[in-house]
Amino acid sequence: MKRLYVAISGHGLGHLAQTAPVLNELHRLDPDIEFVVRTALARDRLDLRLEFPFVHVAEATDCNLVMHDAIRADVPASLAAYREFHRDWSGRVEVEARRLDALKVDAVFSNVGYLPLAAAQQAGLPSVAMCSLNWADIFRHYLGHAAEADEILARMTGAYAGARVFLRPEPSMPMADLANAVAIPPVGQPGRNRRDELVGKLGLAPGDRLVLVGMGGIPYRPPVEHWPHIPGVVFLAPDDWQADHPAVHSLAETGMVFRDVLASADALITKPGYGSYVEAVAAGVPVLTIPRPDWPEAPYLNAWLECHAQALEFTEAQFLSGELAEPLAAVWAIPAKPPVAVTGAREAAQHLAGLR
Repeated sequence: MKRLYVAISGHGLGHLAQTAPVLNELHRLDPDIEFVVRTALARDRLDLRLEFPFVHVAEATDCNLVMHDAIRADVPASLAAYREFHRDWSGRVEVEARRLDALKVDAVFSNVGYLPLAAAQQAGLPSVAMCSLNWADIFRHYLGHAAEADEILARMTGAYAGARVFLRPEPSMPMADLANAVAIPPVGQPGRNRRDELVGKLGLAPGDRLVLVGMGGIPYRPPVEHWPHIPGVVFLAPDDWQADHPAVHSLAETGMVFRDVLASADALITKPGYGSYVEAVAAGVPVLTIPRPDWPEAPYLNAWLECHAQALEFTEAQFLSGELAEPLAAVWAIPAKPPVAVTGAREAAQHLAGLR
């Protein structure tokens, strides 16, 4: 294989967090492989994760749920988006197959859009899918009631089933209906503990505890200006919060990538999401997570997190009001768990390296 076409879903940042470690490992295995990375994610986001030269095609690769915020899906808008995406499915697949031909790629790797996989089949190219979920299961959960659901689901599952293998990094949804599904160990890109640098940059006092807030790249902002002050606790929040609160700093102030800040923190506040969970577990960082009861992946992620981390659910009302002293004290009181080896990236890279 000389040239690999990589399709990365832009539904949050978790798909990139899963894909990047695999591509970095593949580059180390074979530095001569050229990469074409297609995703709606911004180039600067990719540069923070990918450790090799690549061509960026700045376009979406798939149809995703439309989100009200980081934890709630807009079901009617999502159905409208899928209807439009599938309005001329055969024509869409043909256009994508011609694109693959024009780019002179030898194989396709998707996390986890199904259109590139369908196009690879039409173009006669080998393909691999990888993700802790697939969009067919998500579509079935939210939109399986739609009149055209069976037709759309058949296209989605056919594309996934046509991949040479569908890699399921631990923890994943079961995907029992995919005969080509193969379980692999957790995939992640653990950060580096740079706590001493953070103390200097943020002017932390001795004994201050640093709590990172991350919602996976999908906007979700509480009225942080009204959060009560918790003695000895400092928060690091997404840059777009622009929080006017003396104990809340932005991630940009650190000058560090998210995974390094996470590895240097005393706790993570987040919602169910693969990348943040795995990287927190790898760093031994306690996790407070907001319930996401309608997201079908959440039970599998949460069960794994509870097994391997100091972790607790807390309420959205507590998050919005900033009443966080009690849940933080509770999660810090949980005994630490043994570390988890995040070794799935090499195994996934070996599957890709064998594509012919």
